[in-house]
Amino acid sequence: MHETTTLLVEVGALLFLLGLLGRLSRRFGVSPIPLYLLAGLAFGHGGVLELNASEEFFAVGAEIGVILLLVMLGLEYSANELVGNLRSAAPAGLIDALLNALPGFAFALLLGWGWVAAVVLAGITWISSSGVIAKVLNDLGRVGNRETPVVLSVLVIEDLAMALYLPLVTAMLAGAGLVKGGISLGVAVSAVAVVLVVAIRYGKVISTAMSAKDPEALLLGVLGLTLLVAGIAAKLQVSAAVGAFLVGIALSGPVAHHATELLSPLRDLFAAVFFVFFGLVTDPRDMPPVLLPALALAVVTMGTKLLTGYLAARRVGIAEPGRWRAGFALMPRGEFSIVIAGLAVAAGTVDPRLAALATAYVLITVVTGPMLARLPDMGWFKAWLRRRAVVRPPEPVAATD
Repeated sequence: MHETTTLLVEVGALLFLLGLLGRLSRRFGVSPIPLYLLAGLAFGHGGVLELNASEEFFAVGAEIGVILLLVMLGLEYSANELVGNLRSAAPAGLIDALLNALPGFAFALLLGWGWVAAVVLAGITWISSSGVIAKVLNDLGRVGNRETPVVLSVLVIEDLAMALYLPLVTAMLAGAGLVKGGISLGVAVSAVAVVLVVAIRYGKVISTAMSAKDPEALLLGVLGLTLLVAGIAAKLQVSAAVGAFLVGIALSGPVAHHATELLSPLRDLFAAVFFVFFGLVTDPRDMPPVLLPALALAVVTMGTKLLTGYLAARRVGIAEPGRWRAGFALMPRGEFSIVIAGLAVAAGTVDPRLAALATAYVLITVVTGPMLARLPDMGWFKAWLRRRAVVRPPEPVAATD
C-alpha cells in the first residue's frame, strides 16, 4: 500500500507540474517539449529530487506515448497516399541514410572506438525521432501542410529501415554468425511486409468492424488494436511505431475521423509522459565530459537533416518555405537513438562513453530541434526568403506551398 501511495503522489505531482509547464510554454508561444525534458532531468537519476516509485509507470507510459503519436499521424492519411509517398520518397530515403549515417560512422572512427561502435553511432545519427516530430507538427499546426507527407515518408522509410538495421546490429554486437543474423533479418522483413499488406488491402474491412456511433467501443477497439499490432511488431524485431502508424493508415472514413477526436487527449497525456521519461533516465552528471563532442556531432547532423528535408521536399515540387519547414522538422533524434545506444552498451562490446555521448547528442537535438522548427514561421525568415526569391530565378514547382 505504501508503494502505491508513493506512486500516486509522484505521478500526480509530476503530471500537475507538466500541466503548468505546458500552459507556460503556450503563453510564450514555444514548444513544451524542452520543458518536459528538463522536468525529467530535474527529477530523474542524478537530478535535484529523484523519483523512484514512478519510473516504471513512466517507462510504460512513454512506450504508449510514441505509439499514440504515430497512430494519430497514420489516421491523417490513406493507404494509397502512403504507398505513393513512399515511392516518391525512396530516393530521399537513400540521401537521408548517406547524409546522416556517415557522419556518425566517421565520428566513432575518429574517436578510436572501432568499426562496431561506428556502425552503432551511424544508426544513432541517422534516425530522426518520430515521436518528437509528430508532437512538433501537431503543436505548430502543420499536420495538413503540403510538406508534411514528405516528412512522414522519410520517417516511415527510416522506421522500416530500422526493421533491417536492428536485427543486424544486435547480431553483430553479440558476435553472432551470418546464418543467425540472416534469420533475424528475414523474420523482420516478413513481418513488415505482412503488416503493410494487411493495412493496405484489408483496411476497409478493419474499419467496417468498428462502429463510429459508439464512442466507448470505438476508443477501446482502436486503442486495443493499435497496442496489439505495435506489440506484435516489436516482438518480431520491427518498430512498434511502424505497426502503430500502419494501424492508423488502415482505418478510414468516419471511424478514422471519430477515432482522431477520441484519442487526441490520450495522445497529449502520454506524449508528455514520453518526454519526461526520457529526462528521468538521463543522469546529468554523465554529460559534461562528452558535451563538446556531442555538440559538434549535433551541429553537423542537424545540418545534414536540414539538407535532407529540403531536397526531399524539392523533389516533389514543394515551394521554398515548405522545403525549409520539412528540413527543420526532421532535426530531432530520440527514441530509436537511445534504443540503439542501449543495445550497444548492454552487449559490452563498445566503449561505454558511447551511451553518454548518445544521450547528450539526443538531448541537444530534442531541445533545439523544436525551437528551430519555428524559424520558417518567423517574419524575418519569411522576409529573407522573399529577398532570396527576388535574387534567384524562380524554380518550376509541381505543387503550391
